[in-house]
Amino acid sequence: MKRIVVLGAGESGAGAAVLAKAKGFDVFVSDMSAIKDKYKKLLNDHHIQWEEGHHTEEKILSADEVIKSPGIPKEAPMIQRLIKQGTHIISEIEFAGRYTNSKMICITGSNGKTTTTSLIFHIFKDAGYDVGLAGNIGKSLALQIAEEPHAYYIIELSSFQLDNMYDFHANIAILLNITPDHLDRYDFKFENYADAKMRIIQNQTEEDSFIYWNDDPVIKKELEKFDVRAVQYPFSELKEKGSIGYIEEGQYTIEEPTPFNMEQESLSLTGKHNIYNSLAAGIASNISGIKKEDIRKSLSNFPGVEHRLEKVCKVAGVQYINDSKATNVDACWYALESMRTPTILIIGGKDKGNDYSAIKDLVKEKCVGLVYLGADNKKLHDNFDSLGIPARDTHSMKECIEACYEMAKAGDTVLLSPCCASFDLFKNMEDRGEQFKTLVRAL
Repeated sequence: MKRIVVLGAGESGAGAAVLAKAKGFDVFVSDMSAIKDKYKKLLNDHHIQWEEGHHTEEKILSADEVIKSPGIPKEAPMIQRLIKQGTHIISEIEFAGRYTNSKMICITGSNGKTTTTSLIFHIFKDAGYDVGLAGNIGKSLALQIAEEPHAYYIIELSSFQLDNMYDFHANIAILLNITPDHLDRYDFKFENYADAKMRIIQNQTEEDSFIYWNDDPVIKKELEKFDVRAVQYPFSELKEKGSIGYIEEGQYTIEEPTPFNMEQESLSLTGKHNIYNSLAAGIASNISGIKKEDIRKSLSNFPGVEHRLEKVCKVAGVQYINDSKATNVDACWYALESMRTPTILIIGGKDKGNDYSAIKDLVKEKCVGLVYLGADNKKLHDNFDSLGIPARDTHSMKECIEACYEMAKAGDTVLLSPCCASFDLFKNMEDRGEQFKTLVRAL
């Protein structure tokens, strides 16, 4: 019996442990942090041994294979020891992929992947397909394969998940964009991060499909290094050579594999960045044989994603928008680009090696106020104070909302689009967004 050790007992780790147990492995789970009660119950129900708050070295180093949570960096001491002794380390998605022949539709990109993944899932579900949502959102892929298998899986993949995937194969791979993010995990080398994103096309064959944004200069450059075997479906904002999906004269258009079009006005998602998300989702659904009327209906009635340009409410004529998912500079750029009213921008958090120069012009053009929200706001002061826009320094969501309320005038928009990770002041991006919404609604 092969011994499998799972490091990290969150959604992906607990799910991987259940599947490993179901396949007859000797399984042990170890988490340096406290394990949530729901995951303890899941592990106990399946008679899986676990530990929390520490790693027992001899129990981990005796593994034949290790399944690592995407949140654990390769620099972690235990990972370094495993690498040194030559233990194979994989991701939950890699492990789960061994035990299913279901169709895998996989989405990655620095920005837009949650919206695109959720939109594709919405289209498939509404069309009556047997479909599961997995990866960075939804339920653990491994757990679904073990306990409630589906014919199709729509999987959001981060670069961290792709790092530890080797034989896994996407039937439809979607690459939305590659812009600097998580550079702290890639030796501050953009090239390393871009290489991780390109792993989404590894193992694809002529039977598979690769959908990507044709105007992304990094993708263009990266593609020169690969012999892409999958059928390519490039899309762009406007009609151009090579693109099979685009907007032309107010029409959302897909040329292949089945011609499809609808009024751009009818798309439920607005803003330039959402054109790409809607095109990628429409092309994937078209390739999968979903009927035109079903695609049209679902693209028109998709409700959007929580913490992504989510309109919270209006207070004293001021619109408050929660874009807590904007954890990098590029995501904030798209949010600012879609603003049509004077904006007070809430920015800050755990900086991942951000270069703020990309948004300075938009900040100058759109913002009437800046509220810095972080444990340490020095870098924000250094970058934005010179623009001469009124700025306030805050170190908690309560202080932040009070500052926004004082600064905003009727007709303004308060936009939480922080450019940064949330771990300096909040549990995670969701916690940041929830606190924002709760305090705004209480105004």
